[in-house]
Amino acid sequence: MFRLLVFGLCYSLVLGGPRTRPPHATPIPTTVDLGYAKYQGVNFEAGIKQWLGMRYAASPVGGLRWRAPEDPVSNSTVQAADAFGPVCIGVGQDISDTLNEDCLRINIFSPANAAEQSKLPVWFFIQGGGYARNTDQNFNGADVILRSGGNIVFAQINYRVGAFGFLASERVKRNGDLNVGILDQRKALHWAQKYIYKCTVRRRPKHVVIHGDSAGAGSVALHLAAYGGRDDHLFVGGVGESVFFPAQMQVPEFEFQFNDFVNNSGCSSSNDQLACLRSKDLATFQAANSARAPFPGADGIPNFSYTPCIDGDLLEDYPYRLYQRGKFVKVPVMMGDDTDEGTGFSPNVSTPAEVSTFLHNNYPWLTRQDLAIVNRLYPKMTLLPKHSAYFPSAAAAYGEVTFVCPGLLISDEMSSRYSAQKVFNYRYNVLNQQNIQNGFGVPHVFEKAAIFGVGMAGAQTGVGSSYETYNANIIPVVMDYWINFVRFLNSNGPRGRASSVQWEQFELRGRWERIVLETNNTRMEEVPREQRLRCQFWNRLTPHTQA
Repeated sequence: MFRLLVFGLCYSLVLGGPRTRPPHATPIPTTVDLGYAKYQGVNFEAGIKQWLGMRYAASPVGGLRWRAPEDPVSNSTVQAADAFGPVCIGVGQDISDTLNEDCLRINIFSPANAAEQSKLPVWFFIQGGGYARNTDQNFNGADVILRSGGNIVFAQINYRVGAFGFLASERVKRNGDLNVGILDQRKALHWAQKYIYKCTVRRRPKHVVIHGDSAGAGSVALHLAAYGGRDDHLFVGGVGESVFFPAQMQVPEFEFQFNDFVNNSGCSSSNDQLACLRSKDLATFQAANSARAPFPGADGIPNFSYTPCIDGDLLEDYPYRLYQRGKFVKVPVMMGDDTDEGTGFSPNVSTPAEVSTFLHNNYPWLTRQDLAIVNRLYPKMTLLPKHSAYFPSAAAAYGEVTFVCPGLLISDEMSSRYSAQKVFNYRYNVLNQQNIQNGFGVPHVFEKAAIFGVGMAGAQTGVGSSYETYNANIIPVVMDYWINFVRFLNSNGPRGRASSVQWEQFELRGRWERIVLETNNTRMEEVPREQRLRCQFWNRLTPHTQA
C-alpha cells in the first residue's frame, strides 16, 4: 500500500529533504510590496534572490475548507520570506510546524542581476505526490537559474491534497467547491500573472511555462483541458513529467468515500455534515483523511483514493475525451515517462489472478473480460531481482495505464489537433546500479535530480548519488533541454537546433518518435508498435479506467 508515496518520499530523503533555510544567505534584504503584504526576501552570494513561503491565498481552514481559494488577508507588517513555509498535510502524515493546513504558499527564485526591462520566462513547477501528498516540496531553483545564465525565474507552490483537496460529493458541490487542489494551483497561476513581476523585474509576465511531475504532470494535463480548453492566458507551454491519470470519476461515484469520511470524523448524525466537518479540529480531520476504503466492488485499497473528479465545470468530461475532441489550450508541450514507471507502485504478485486483483483495486470498473485481455497483453515477463514471477507484468500494466499511455495519447492528440511541430516526447532511461539490483529498473520520476540539479534539496546520497558519479554527464543534457523549452518553447533551443542530440517532434511521417535520455547514449527512437497497440487498448477502455 502506498508504494508510490513511499517511493516518492524516499527520493525526497535521498535528495536530502527540504531545507528550512537556504545556505549562503546574506543579511541584505530584498523587500517587495504586493499590496496585501510586504515580504522581505534574501539575496544570495550566487546571484539568486529568493522569496520563500509567501501566501498566494488565504489560509483554507474552518469555513474555507472545500471552497475555492480566496485572496490572502491583508497584513501591513513586513514579513520574513527567508524560510520555506508549511507544506500542505497529506494522507498518513503527522501534524507538525512544517506539515499543516495553513499551507497555500509560493516560493520564488530569481536572478539577482536581471535588467529592469527584462522579460524573463517563468518556470512554474507543480509538485507531485499522487494528489495524496506534496512530495516534491521546497525544491531549490538556483541550479536551473544559474545554468540558464540568469535567464529564467523559478516558482514552486504547495496545494491542498488528500481529502483537503479532493473530497467529492454532491453535498460539497452544493455548499462549496470540488477539486479545490486544482483550483489552488490555478489561483497561484493567477497570482503569478499579477504579482511575480514585483519579485523579479518590473514587467508583468506573459511567458509562464507550467511543469509538473507525476500528479503535478497530471495537473498540467488538466489545466490544458480545464473548462473545456478555455484559454485564460495563464501559461504559454506545458511540461508533463510522467502524466498521472488514476481513476478520475464522476461525483456520484465518490459518494461512498464522502460517507466513510463523515463516519470517521464523527459527523454522520449531523443535520449539516459539511458544517460539522468544517468545525472539526485538524487532528480529527487528519485521522479521517488517513483512513481509506476500497472502491465499491474492489477487494483492496487503491494506491490513490483522493483524485480529481469530473465536476462538469473545471473538468467537463473525462480528460481523454476532452483531448480527443480538441478541447485543450493550444500551446507547445513536452511530455514523457521513465522506462519502468510501474515498479514503484505494484505489489509483489505471483500469478495472473493477482495482477487482475491489483488492477481492479485501482480501476474498479475494469470488467473480467478487460482483465483477461490485460493478462494476455502483459504475460509473464523476464524476472526482476528480489521480486516474484508476475511483478514485472503488474508493474508494466499499471505503469502504462496510469502514466505512459496518458502521456503518449495526449501527445498524439495535440500533434493531430494542434501542431505536430510543437509536441515533444521522451523516455528516461538513465540506469542506476541500486535501482537495477533492487528490481526497479528506471523508476517513476527518476529524472528529477537531472532536471533540477543534485543540489535541488540538499546533498544526495544512496540511490541518487550516481548523479554525482557515473551518471553526472546526463545532468547538463537534461537540464538544457528543459531550460530550452521554458525559454523558447522548443527543447532544442532558440533556432530549433540542439547543442547535443536533436530532439525531433513526436509525430513524424505517421510514426511516434521520442527521445531516449540516457547517460552517454541519448538518441531518438520510434515508439514500439506493441506499446502503441497496448495504449490504444487502454484508450478504448477509457470509460472503465477514467470512470
